[in-house]
Amino acid sequence: MWQRLSIAGLLFALSACAPMPPAPGDAAAKRFEPVSDRAVIYVVRHPSERPFVAPILFDDQAIGSTYKGTYIRVVAPGGTHRISGMAGDSGLITLQAQPGQVYFINQTTYGYDALSGSQFQLVDAQYGRSMVLGGTMTGEFVR
Repeated sequence: MWQRLSIAGLLFALSACAPMPPAPGDAAAKRFEPVSDRAVIYVVRHPSERPFVAPILFDDQAIGSTYKGTYIRVVAPGGTHRISGMAGDSGLITLQAQPGQVYFINQTTYGYDALSGSQFQLVDAQYGRSMVLGGTMTGEFVR
């Protein structure tokens, strides 16, 4: 009996290390196609990032969470938009987005466990695309 429990425990532990399966739309998002009447915004985290879960707000609305090596794709009308962390995470960036344009926001996390935070930075398309191509989409938010 102990042997079965040990094997089950080992399999459970190893499954926790498995990469996240791609969300529906991950392949399409990696084509980086602009939307003529909307801005496309990628919020992306580097794969060497800390393993914290980082919930994201877009214009004060929860849109999902990022993890190391993941991204969220946002499609929104042009205008001023606010991307921020949630709860104790005071990270914030304000973006003036234009319809038909694609933007990349790099999210960097810092801290320890529950005392973590984020920094957001607009990055160039070449760097942003490489991060998205190497990452996995955790969600898409369309307004």
